Amino acid sequence: MADKTPPFTIGIEEEYLLVDQTTFALAQAPDSLIAACKKDLEGQVSPEFLQCQIEIGTGVCQTIGEARRDLAHLRRTVARHAADYGLAPIAASCHPFADWKEQHHTDKERYHQLRRDLGGVARRMLICGMHVHVGIPDQDMRIDLVNKLKYFLPHLHALSTSSPYWQGEDTGMKSYRLTVFDNLPRTGLPPAMADWAEFSSTVDTLIDLGLIEDASKIWWDLRPSSKFPTIESRICDVAPRMEVTLTLAALTQCLTRMLWRRSQTSAGWPVVQNFMIGENRWRAQRYGTSEGLIDFGRKALIPFAQAVDEILALIAEDAVALACEAEVNAARDIVANGTSADHQRKVFSASKQAGATDKEAHDAVVASLIADFEADL
Repeated sequence: MADKTPPFTIGIEEEYLLVDQTTFALAQAPDSLIAACKKDLEGQVSPEFLQCQIEIGTGVCQTIGEARRDLAHLRRTVARHAADYGLAPIAASCHPFADWKEQHHTDKERYHQLRRDLGGVARRMLICGMHVHVGIPDQDMRIDLVNKLKYFLPHLHALSTSSPYWQGEDTGMKSYRLTVFDNLPRTGLPPAMADWAEFSSTVDTLIDLGLIEDASKIWWDLRPSSKFPTIESRICDVAPRMEVTLTLAALTQCLTRMLWRRSQTSAGWPVVQNFMIGENRWRAQRYGTSEGLIDFGRKALIPFAQAVDEILALIAEDAVALACEAEVNAARDIVANGTSADHQRKVFSASKQAGATDKEAHDAVVASLIADFEADL
C-alpha cells in the first residue's frame, strides 16, 4: 500500500512596506527597483496592490531550515536593492503614521479591477500580511484539516501581532490590520465544509454568477490554496523579525501534522463553531499574547503562556519529525518578551519620555522596524 502521509512542505509569503530612510514616510517602489528584484529573485517577488508595497514568496521548502535560507536571501535582496534608492523595507502590518488617502494602487489591470469591485474599501488596504502554505495533496484531507486547524488561528495571530498604530494613532489593538482586512468580502474564519466537492461547488457558484473569477478571491483566514496543493494560513500579521516568521511557519506546519496524525487514530479533534473561535480571534486581535484565550474543552479562560505550553506538548513529536524544535519552542520567547506590537509601543513610549514629539517618536518606531527587518539575516 502506498504511503499516504502528506509531505507537509512549507512555503512562506510576506508583504513589505517601503519607507524613505531619511523621512521614514512611505515611498512608492520605482519600476526599476521592482525590475532589479525580479531579475535577482526569478519569480519570487512581485508588486502588491499599493505602490508602496512589495511581496516575496519562498519556494517549496522541505524544512524550516530550508525556508530560513530562502527567506533570508529574499529579505537581503529586497533590502539591498531598496537601499540603492534611499529606501528600506519594513515587515509591519501597518505603517505607524502613514495616511492611506495619500497612497496609490499599482497600475495593473488586476488592481484596477480590484479597485472597481471594492470601491473605497480597497483604498484603505494599507496593510501587509504573512501567509504560510503547508503541502497537503489530497483534496478532501485539505478540507478536513482546514475545518480543524482554524481552532488554532487565534493563537497564531496573537503571536504575530505587529500593527498597533494607524494614521499616527494608537488604536488600542495589537493588530489593527485585521480590523481593516475584515471590511473586504469573503474574509474571516472559513465556514465548515463537508468535503472538497462542497467547497468547489460553493466557489463555482460565485464564479458562475460572475462575482469572482477564481478561488483566489476567497480571502478567508485559512483556505485551500487556489494555486497549489496546500492549505494556506493567512491570518498572521507580517513579522518584523525573520525568526518570528519562521516560528509562526513552524507552528503552522506542526499543528497541521498533529491534526493529520490524530485523524489517523480515534483521537481526532473537535470542530468548534466559528462563533466561538471568533471570540478568541477578537481577543488575539485586541490583546495579542497579554490576555488569555478560551479553552473550549475546559470552558475557561487560560493564560496565553499556558495555551502555548499546551500547544507545544501537543506538537512535540511533530516538531521532532519536521526538524523544527528550536523554532516552535521560540514561541515561549515571544510570549515572554512581547510581540512586535509591544515592542513598537515601548519604543514610542521611551522616545516620548526622552522628550520627543509624537512625530519623532513615530519616526523612532519606523527606525526600529528597519533594524528589525535585517536583524536575523
